[in-house]
This record gives sequence, structure tokens and C-alpha cells, in this order.
Amino acid sequence: MEKDLKERIKEVAVDHFNNNGYHGTTIRNIANEVNCSLPMIYYYYKNKKELFDEIIKKDYFDLLKKQATLLSTNNIIDFYTKFVYDLNSLSDYDKKVYRLGIKVYLSFDGDEELMGIMDEWEKTILPRHYQLIKPYLKNRDNDLAMVRTLIHLLETLIVSIVVKNRFLSEEEIREEISIVLRRCE
Repeated sequence: MEKDLKERIKEVAVDHFNNNGYHGTTIRNIANEVNCSLPMIYYYYKNKKELFDEIIKKDYFDLLKKQATLLSTNNIIDFYTKFVYDLNSLSDYDKKVYRLGIKVYLSFDGDEELMGIMDEWEKTILPRHYQLIKPYLKNRDNDLAMVRTLIHLLETLIVSIVVKNRFLSEEEIREEISIVLRRCE
């Protein structure tokens, strides 16, 4: 029961943070919707920052890790297609957590500490994707441009699915990714 209440608090908090932003969300409003006392929320979380930090630092990054572990790199186009397509199947809660992560990543929400964490994570994106694609590159004349273009495409596709709540078919995703990775096998 205790775990259920803590999870319910986080679910409601994720809704409030998505709808009202970090600064527009109050612990009191979360407690009212959960139908529990303020001290009960403070039993689990010292303050709103600790609650928001857990959602981003733990839930968001755990979600990214979980999505990555479901993939294999036998074919790079299949790899990226599956990664993006699988976002369609995220639970409502996971999509909302992902949305919050994107808002922090884009510096729309959160605090300096979280934005710093996102900045450090952002620095790993290009090298990480380059290492994934490198074995598949035939012609390395413009490989960094290709990886940067892929990253921008992935961000656009992720925003369509997670933020705009659109369903993208596997064929649509594959077609877009294939345009960018046409020189990879």
C-alpha cells in the first residue's frame, strides 16, 4: 500500500508538472488530487524539488536506458526505426515522464542542477550515435553531418510521438531514417 501511494503521488505529480510546469505545481494541489495529507507527501519527498528530481533523474533516465536495452544493432536502419516506433507503445505515464524530460532538456522547466545534468547528457549524444553508426558507414566524407542530421530527425520524430501524441507508423519512420542513413548498411 505504501508503494502504491508513493507511485500515485508521482503519477499525479507528473500530470501536474506537465500541465502547470514546475513552478506552477504545488505540493498542496498534488496532495488534494491524491486525497492524502501534506505530511504524507512530505514523508516520501522533502519538497517539490526532490519529487521533480526523482521523476527526471530516475524515471526519465531509466526510461531512456530501458528503451535502449530493447534494441540490437544488426541493421542500423532497423535499430533506429525500432527505437522510434517503440515510443508509440509507451504507457501514458512514460510518455508524460518523457515529455517532462524533453522540457528540462530544452530548458523550459526544472532548475539549474537538472539543466546542468541535461547539458552533460547532451554532450554525449553526438559521440554515442557516431559510435553506433560508424561501423555501417561506407563513405566517411560527411559522416558527422549525417550523424547530426540523424539526431535532429530523431528529435523531430520523438517530439511528434511523445509531445504531440501522434502515432507514426513503422513505414513512415523507416522512410525518414533511410533518407538520412542511405549510405549505411
